[in-house]
Amino acid sequence: QVQLVESGGGLVQAGGSLRLSCAAAGRIFNSMGWYRQAPGKQRELVARLVGDATNYADSVKGRFTVSRDNGKNTVYLQMNSLKAEDTAVYYCNANYMFSTYWGQGTQVTVSS
Repeated sequence: QVQLVESGGGLVQAGGSLRLSCAAAGRIFNSMGWYRQAPGKQRELVARLVGDATNYADSVKGRFTVSRDNGKNTVYLQMNSLKAEDTAVYYCNANYMFSTYWGQGTQVTVSS
């Protein structure tokens, strides 16, 4: 059974940092990454790893870094220089073949 377990969200002041973790169980995935959804907005891609390639949303480039520990089957999102507009529920995402999996979501709140 596939499981994605997220951790690391919380409340931080603007300019601060947080690191999100997503531990995957049940399968090795082709790609892993992070999406977020703010109140009243659609879920959007934040960052993802496809093999060794990375994709970032323009709004987070230079501030966020996605990485993966294959030995632990875990993906991380290091978030620096956080802004109020980064406030959202962050979801871990993993893909294998034609299947997509989601974590339960972790709240990130940035106070200005």
